[in-house]
Amino acid sequence: MTDDDRVFRALADPTRRFLLDLLFERDGRTLTELESELAMTRFGVMKHLRVLEEAGLVVARRSGREKLHFLNPVPIRLIHDRWIDKYTERQVSALTDLKAELEHEA
Repeated sequence: MTDDDRVFRALADPTRRFLLDLLFERDGRTLTELESELAMTRFGVMKHLRVLEEAGLVVARRSGREKLHFLNPVPIRLIHDRWIDKYTERQVSALTDLKAELEHEA
């Protein structure tokens, strides 16, 4: 499985996207904090976090007795640059060309 496959697999699940949203709002949350936002077992949240960690979207770090989870946006940015940005470039170019053409006609 490639890195892109892991990221797409991780992002395919709404619960994992919700966990990423929570970490985007406030980084460095514990499992208990994340679990309190979901109607599922602690074990279920741990499984979702494991998938996110395997995809590189979440990084966990120990701080004393706690394990804190942090969002790593780099894999999402790489997906954006490879799969989204290159497709929107043509549309932006087309709009710029249309604007120039309409201004030239006026």
